[in-house]
Amino acid sequence: MTVSNANERVGGITLSTESNNTTLPRRVLGRRLRELREKRSLSRTRAAEACEMGSQTLWRLESGRSSEIKRMVINALCDLYRAADDDRRVLLWLAQESRKDGWWQSYADAIIPDRAMFVGLEQSASRAISWQSTLVPGLLQTSEYRRAIWKAEGQPVDIERDVDMVAKRQERLHDSENFALEVLLSESVLRQRIGGIEVMAGQLNQLVEISKLPNVSIRVVRFDAPNHLGLVAKDFVYLEFPDHSNPALTEPPVVYVEGFTGMLYLDKPGETARYRAAYSDIQRVALNENDTRRLVEAIAKEYAE
Repeated sequence: MTVSNANERVGGITLSTESNNTTLPRRVLGRRLRELREKRSLSRTRAAEACEMGSQTLWRLESGRSSEIKRMVINALCDLYRAADDDRRVLLWLAQESRKDGWWQSYADAIIPDRAMFVGLEQSASRAISWQSTLVPGLLQTSEYRRAIWKAEGQPVDIERDVDMVAKRQERLHDSENFALEVLLSESVLRQRIGGIEVMAGQLNQLVEISKLPNVSIRVVRFDAPNHLGLVAKDFVYLEFPDHSNPALTEPPVVYVEGFTGMLYLDKPGETARYRAAYSDIQRVALNENDTRRLVEAIAKEYAE
């Protein structure tokens, strides 16, 4: 999926200039810097020392987690890596784009810090595919269901602000030209009574309505389905990003795995390939969209009775 944006020429390379997202430029910048460092066979520790910064600071920069990216730091690293002029111009442009604010940054009080990167990546993605065995994913949740989750989780955030932010995230579901969502759900997600019977009935009815959108696919894996990799793989979200006119600036897929005590962001080709294969294997045993819709409707009626 290719997104058409306004562009400018930097060092002979066409760059997108129409964006409200800072997360993707940070990740592309970090990946390009890491590639330049590895090309010079420099360890992260050695490179950081040469530029008078901490190794952890450079790690945050290379992993797209740094929120403060300074031109002098990028120039120092380019000098160390003997980067070509065109590479330096692109990196400085990416650093500039990284300093812009995304809409979700105004919800900092409602986001656990480790999840903030996920929201930014989700907003950048052209396609999200997800396997969930316990909970309805955020892009499909009703506000009542979301509140019930937070009450159980007990995290120190402003719940109402979080609910507002989720509603904002869900606007992407109506951008069928630029975003597609594929979700596989264990049947247990439909039967786990999060928030009680009324909350679940409302949630399942919303799943039915969202499943009718042209860019959304929701499929359920029944309890009696054959063995599949979803039984051993943790819940995950696999994100793909738009093709850039300059292939070097197209961000590779990222897998987000959320745990009870932390989050993982996996982007090595071998890692993402395994999760993509897991998703394909789970698809193999899932109901199709129509049978899924009928099952969800039937369970919603059970809750309503």
